[in-house]
Amino acid sequence: MLMATSDDLTVIEVDQYFPHPPAKLWRALTTPELMAEWLMPNDFRPAVGHRFTFQAKAVGQTGFSGAIACEVLELTPPKRLRISWCDAADPDGMATEVAWTLQPEGKGTRLFLEHSGFDPDDPTQQLARRFMNGGWRSHVLRRLGDLLMAAPTSD
Repeated sequence: MLMATSDDLTVIEVDQYFPHPPAKLWRALTTPELMAEWLMPNDFRPAVGHRFTFQAKAVGQTGFSGAIACEVLELTPPKRLRISWCDAADPDGMATEVAWTLQPEGKGTRLFLEHSGFDPDDPTQQLARRFMNGGWRSHVLRRLGDLLMAAPTSD
């Protein structure tokens, strides 16, 4: 069950249960090739301080270039990954953070996703937040779930 946990205009929060062990989910969150399957092509490396880029489609309505500049800010295997997130073409523009927190629950894992740092008074950032909110909820987490279901269960 996919649940929203907040109506705060500065953040996107998603709470999703996956019937897979934390190690399997962690691997999908921190292996570049797997991230490319459910999220976006990237040059991610699981190391604090590593700067990397996600490649997405440009969104003209928000002025988004399609390249997302990121840095690994926190890495606590297999519990938490936090990264910075901004338009690579506009590093002084909207700068946000995305954090994934894993919590074992029964035979599975609860994933808490938090995308924070949106300006509630900036119409462009709120439009971007609405687009990303829908993306996290209906597209990205479903794709992650599909990847997890297709992958062998060795954990």
